[in-house]
Amino acid sequence: MAAVSHVASKPVIWHKVLIFTLGFWISSSLFLDMVIMPSLYQAGMLTQPDFATAGYSLFGAFNRLELLCAALVLTSVFTQYHLGHIRKPSHVMFSLLLLIASFTCTYFLTPHMSALGLQLNLFEPAAIPAGMNQLHLSYWLIEVFKLSAGGMLLLWNVEQLSKTA
Repeated sequence: MAAVSHVASKPVIWHKVLIFTLGFWISSSLFLDMVIMPSLYQAGMLTQPDFATAGYSLFGAFNRLELLCAALVLTSVFTQYHLGHIRKPSHVMFSLLLLIASFTCTYFLTPHMSALGLQLNLFEPAAIPAGMNQLHLSYWLIEVFKLSAGGMLLLWNVEQLSKTA
C-alpha cells in the first residue's frame, strides 16, 4: 500500500514570513545600533570595568536572535526557490551571506571583543585596548552589509508579493 503525501505550500505565506522576519531583524538591529548603544555610551557605561560582561550578555542574546532570523530567512528563500516562486539565485546568495555574517558576529566578533574588553587587573584604570578599534570597524562593516543585504531582500520580496497579489 503506497501512501502519497502532497505538501502544498503557498508562496504568499513564505513571502510574508520572509518580509516579517527581515522587517523585525532590520528594525531591531537599527534599534540596538542607533538607540541602545549610544545611550549606554552617553551614560558612561562603556568605561565601567564590568561593561565587557554586560556587553557580551546583551550582544550574545541579540546575536542568537539574529541567527534565528537568518535561519528563517534562508529557509523561506530556499522554499520559495525550490517551489519556483523565486527565480533569481541572488536571493539565495544574499540569504546565505546573511547567515554567514550572523555566524561571524556570534562566534567570532562578540567573544573576541568581550575577551579584549575584560579588565583583569582591578588596580589599573579602564582603557580601551588597541585591537578593539579594528574589531569595531569589522563589526560596523558587517552591520552595514547585513542592513543593506537584508534591505535588498526585503524590497525584492515586497515587490514580488505585490506582483502575486
